[in-house]
Amino acid sequence: MDQFIKVMKALSDTSRLKIIKMLQHKPMCVCEIQKALDIPQPSASRHLKILEDAGLAMSQKSGLWVNYNLADGTDSPYAAILLGGLKHWLVDDPEIVRIIDKLPEIRREDICKV
Repeated sequence: MDQFIKVMKALSDTSRLKIIKMLQHKPMCVCEIQKALDIPQPSASRHLKILEDAGLAMSQKSGLWVNYNLADGTDSPYAAILLGGLKHWLVDDPEIVRIIDKLPEIRREDICKV
């Protein structure tokens, strides 16, 4: 039951739901997520940590960057089921649509000047 509760709590926050929806479109670093949601970097990092702990997201270091992706669901059947459903849920939510539409303009190279 603990694993189920952890997944449900992770998805109970609107910022984390937005992050899940963004990661459905592309891998992202913290600075890109921060920019897309207009939140402080520590908040973005905290949300990503909660998503990782729940088995909903995973990180991978690539050179200077830590890229975040959706998890494949192997660590949690609850996460796998909900990630599958979330592919189809909230696609017409105006706020989600607005965030997804601006993703192509958000580039880590521009944000971090690297």
